[in-house]
Amino acid sequence: MIFYKTEEEIEKIKKSSLLVGKTIAEVAKNIKPGIKTITLDRIAEEFIKDNKSVPAFKGYRKYPATLCISINDKVVHGIPDNTELKEGDIVSIDCGVLKNGYFGDSAYTFCVGEVKPAIIDLLQKTKESLYLGIENAIVGKRLGDIGFAIQSYVQSFGYSVVRDLVGHGIGKNLHEKPEVPNYGKRGSGMKLSEGLVIAIEPMINMGSYEVVQESDGWTIRTIDGLPSAHFEHTIVVRKNKAEILSSFKEIEEVIKKL
Repeated sequence: MIFYKTEEEIEKIKKSSLLVGKTIAEVAKNIKPGIKTITLDRIAEEFIKDNKSVPAFKGYRKYPATLCISINDKVVHGIPDNTELKEGDIVSIDCGVLKNGYFGDSAYTFCVGEVKPAIIDLLQKTKESLYLGIENAIVGKRLGDIGFAIQSYVQSFGYSVVRDLVGHGIGKNLHEKPEVPNYGKRGSGMKLSEGLVIAIEPMINMGSYEVVQESDGWTIRTIDGLPSAHFEHTIVVRKNKAEILSSFKEIEEVIKKL
């Protein structure tokens, strides 16, 4: 069942989503060579709780942490541990928050120190593809239009779209229908209507689109060991232009200062 949101509900999802952005920005201040991913996780959990909210991922299907932290060839769902970030790494920080009964969800991939230009390009194209997908999240278009926009863009640069993981509806639940693939055919899939709130999250690989799950039951990595990038916004479908409910503003202000 698809749940369309009222303006009051959209405002609550927006507050949760903006807190996600602020949390990731707080984490971003500490992204540097030598920091342990478990330390970043603790920073996020403390910040969310200080803002009288609940980490959405912790305990979700028994997931043990506040953040998903995925380094280099890890695509998503990396569990924070004693691994230290290294110069030249890229790291995806995926965060969810529950506030006032509604969820927010967003993700951003960061460079750790100096990163190879080819990998920086992967990050830039992945982020650009997210906004191209969002441009197609308007009333009258279809889910396939979002996926087609993302897929056709990144594939034009030789990158590939992960097929096994998709975006999703969001609201009173962290994951709601519909699924939002980052690939697809123009004009296919469910027609988009006003008030549909979805998380669009391209996961783009430098090499093959194929992925495998590690023995921890969570971490997804690329089959060929090549890097993967991940960016995510929570948005609401509107008539002429989608409204982005999450924000990268605070995150990118921190990056500029680093």
